[in-house]
Amino acid sequence: MIALSLAEIAAVVGGQTHDIPDPSVQVTGPVVRDSREVVPGSLFAAFVGERVDGHDFAPQVVEAGAVAVLASRPVGVPAIVVEDVQTALGALARHVVRRLGATLVALTGSAGKTSTKDLIAQVLRSKAPTVFTPGSLNNEIGLPLTALTATEETQFLVLEMGARGIGHIRYLTDLTPPKIGLVLNVGTAHIGEFGGREQIAEAKGEIVEGLPEDGAAILNADDPLVRAMAPRTKAKVVLFGESAEADVRAENVRLTDSGQPAFRLHTPSGASDVTMRLYGEHHVSNALAAAAVAHELGMSAQEIATALSEAGTLSRWRMEVTERPDGVTIVNDAYNANPESMRAALRALAAMGQGRRTWAVLGKMAELGDEALAEHDAVGRLAVRLNVSKLVAVGGIEASWLQLGAYNEGSWGEESVHVSDAQAAIDLLRSELRPGDVVLVKASRSVGLESVAQALVETAAEGEVAAR
Repeated sequence: MIALSLAEIAAVVGGQTHDIPDPSVQVTGPVVRDSREVVPGSLFAAFVGERVDGHDFAPQVVEAGAVAVLASRPVGVPAIVVEDVQTALGALARHVVRRLGATLVALTGSAGKTSTKDLIAQVLRSKAPTVFTPGSLNNEIGLPLTALTATEETQFLVLEMGARGIGHIRYLTDLTPPKIGLVLNVGTAHIGEFGGREQIAEAKGEIVEGLPEDGAAILNADDPLVRAMAPRTKAKVVLFGESAEADVRAENVRLTDSGQPAFRLHTPSGASDVTMRLYGEHHVSNALAAAAVAHELGMSAQEIATALSEAGTLSRWRMEVTERPDGVTIVNDAYNANPESMRAALRALAAMGQGRRTWAVLGKMAELGDEALAEHDAVGRLAVRLNVSKLVAVGGIEASWLQLGAYNEGSWGEESVHVSDAQAAIDLLRSELRPGDVVLVKASRSVGLESVAQALVETAAEGEVAAR
């Protein structure tokens, strides 16, 4: 964070100083909410959670080097006391962003936000110092914490914005007003909470409504609900996609033998070839979104193509590929799942597994409401249509719907199996995997299927799998 005195911070957040001998002392380190992340010069934000009260760690964090605590009550050590810590954190982020003058890029969408954010960050940081959202910290707490990591050297600030209802993204854009707003897609993630795709579109489109006239709204030309957001902004509209009408588009899209996308990138200023290190054709759209942002910020087609071709996976458990010594390939995509990302991952598995046995280890997709049964059934059927060798459905009722869809779509009923939990899946795979197999692991975060992928990787490291 840019250096600010405790007196300045108190004024910005409307707080009162307590137990602070010298209000001119500056916060020079990051603002953190986890006591384990405190370093000398930090400001510790004390949140009250369901199980842990951050105020209880106040003496510990000050001893570790925190300058003060942002708290909702006095804590016996230097503190700025406010009525609401979350509101104060947002106010501080708004103040710092305005002081910085960095170009702020905000993005949202139903699927692919984190992967696209990582691509944008890697492309832009090839041009200038860039700060971006770590992982998926895209809510009313994670977003300001990310913004507060920016320094005077930061030229680009890339922020992922999530929403679980109307008004959520508007709140985030008020905290950190973007100059460039990007909408990737409108799918069915969280449809049970929103009530329908039109409501999701209403919420996602809030990201372009507050853009300045000299800003840019980057919209997916291939998604009608996203493209329809154009009238909601006074900023310049830039379309990306495979449509011939897109300003930034891909031609000659194909997958390499290993399942990595390649294409010819076209921008208003030129064209260049891209071969990505990531896996799956769905990354083409993500790459085009990143390219559109980079083009608006002055990068050439060649610069963009080079950066996209060099970009890797920054966030864990998102199409994270591990090649075991015995030739088994593990694809850990277990961070989260919705119908769109499930379909994309299955298609990537099919592309990677040409001539090899493929396994799809899948669990439930959460927050689908009344669509849950149909969507799980459809994913199970798709696995069979893509000739995935075996679907392993893990967990409760939603997993049984996955397996039933595959069973009904298959010819012999041997294309799928339903197991009770992650350990059962691990035991099955350990006994049946053969060298050369490709295993995809994916489910909503709450299922915790990353443990399956991790166990399979560790199994090879321990030498427990013998080649047959």
